[in-house]
This record gives sequence, C-alpha cells and structure tokens, in this order.
Amino acid sequence: MSEDVFRAVVRAIDAGERAALVTIVSTSGSTPQRVGAKMLVYEDGRTAGTIGGGCYENDACGHAREAIRLHRPQLVRYNLNDDLAAESGLICGGQMEVYIEPVLPTPDLYLLGAGHVSAEVARIALLTGFRVHVVDDRDKFANAERFPGADIVVDDIAGWLKATPLPHGAYVVVVTRGHRHDYDAMRELVGRQTRYLGLIGSRAKVLRVFEALEAEGADPARLAVVHAPIGLDIGAVTPAEIAVSIVAELIAVRSGRIAERHVAAAALRASVGR
Repeated sequence: MSEDVFRAVVRAIDAGERAALVTIVSTSGSTPQRVGAKMLVYEDGRTAGTIGGGCYENDACGHAREAIRLHRPQLVRYNLNDDLAAESGLICGGQMEVYIEPVLPTPDLYLLGAGHVSAEVARIALLTGFRVHVVDDRDKFANAERFPGADIVVDDIAGWLKATPLPHGAYVVVVTRGHRHDYDAMRELVGRQTRYLGLIGSRAKVLRVFEALEAEGADPARLAVVHAPIGLDIGAVTPAEIAVSIVAELIAVRSGRIAERHVAAAALRASVGR
C-alpha cells in the first residue's frame, strides 16, 4: 500500500499538485493500522492510501490540508478510546501518533520583465527555492548571463501570456519596463488562478492600471487579490532592496505566513486622495 502512496507522491510532484503525506509513526495498544501506514492528502481533499479509516482519518485529513496551507509539518496524537473513535465504532483502546509532512513541488516564479529589479529578484529567488522563468522581448536583457539558472523566454510578454498556460500554483511578478507593458501583462493575468500575482509601481500607477482594467470589464474581486504595490514595506530603495522585499513577500505567501493581500481599487483610490 505504501508503494502506491509513494507513486501518488511522485505523480503529485510531477503535476505540480500540493499535498501532504500522513504517516503513523508510533502506536500503543490496539490500533487499526501499524506504524508506517501512509496516506497522501491532496489540497482539494482527495486521498490515496489509508491510516485506518474512521473519524480520526477524517480529522487527519483536515490537519493535512492545514499543513499544506501553512507549509508546516504537524505531529498529531489520537486516543482511540475517546469520543472521536467512538463516533465511528473504532473503540480500539490504543493510542497512535501521525506525522503530517507537506509535499510541495518547487514553485514556479515567472518574472515578466528583465530589468534591474527582475535580475535581483531572480538571484534571490533561486537561492530560496523557486524555479525561475524570465520573459522579455529584449535579448540584451533576457539572457543567461544576466539570469544564470533561470529559464529564459525572449518574446512579447502579452503575446506569450496569451499563448501560454501557467502551471498550477504559479507565482507571477510583473516588473516590465513601462506602464503600457504592465497593463498588457495584467490584462492577460487578472483572470487566472495564480498563487501570487504582484505588480510593481507606486500606488498612483497601480490605480491607473486597475482603473483601465476595470473599464475593460475586469472583475474587481480579482484585482483585489493582486499584491500591489508589490513587496513588503521595508523602506526599500535600490533594486537589490526592492528584490529583497518582493522575495520576502513570495516566501511569506509560500509559507502561509500571510494570506493573499486584498488591495481593493476603492482602497487605492482613497490612498491617493480621490
């Protein structure tokens, strides 16, 4: 059975699916499964394998989904003669511990734009566990010399986005060379289900982009989850400092330390005095 679970783990990683591996690590007394029994729980609640069934397995599934969301392992103890076991008739009289370990594929980070900030973001993101892709139409900027270790695409950003599906759970940083390019990229991205979508620029610039997108029919609820202005507020000024603030925000989202930041267009209007 564990072999099937391990195959499911490999498939989940290959498909870019987030999951958690639940393993019985200790038992005492009478329990429905032995040490080593495993179950894989997917982000959407699907499972592969079993740790014995019953209400405690359902409870472990809930803990597993929490571990996925928070990007943190858990150790959970069950007393199988308590009310939880009684609900399913599993009065075994034993105890067991399960270790819940998130199985998270390497996240894909797409940097749209290959300027100075993007180069610094790529350097730090590679060091912190992201798979980096860079898209720009200028080969003098988007090249392996400036972005060692990254996947380079030299193409029109909006055209490439229109023709290319992004993987599940992608992180996207919009750092193009100008307002118009930012707008064209955001128009292609705002309806997609990304794990993170951030737009660089001042609040006034972000507001202008949002207003233009709303005028074209973009859903304000989708705009509300864009991280804009991008990055944590650490007083960053230089490209390297700005990159630190951006990657720190990416890590915080990946680890579940911050949820998607809701920056509604109305709040942006208020912040710029409208």
